[in-house]
Amino acid sequence: MGIIVNLDVIMAQRKIQSKELVQILGITPANLSILKTGKAKAIRFTTLESICKALDCQPGDILEYKKE
Repeated sequence: MGIIVNLDVIMAQRKIQSKELVQILGITPANLSILKTGKAKAIRFTTLESICKALDCQPGDILEYKKE
């Protein structure tokens, strides 16, 4: 797939751990892991909005498209 998820990079830049982000977002650690590894087939806009709010970033900072 040509969509790259840079969530782990943004989290490292913001110095926020998965445990903390899970609490802020109200999602399970397993769901966060699926998002971070790029194995998610979809993401809700509400979840994406919450991530952007928590990490003070734009959706384009988290999601990137690269041709295969």
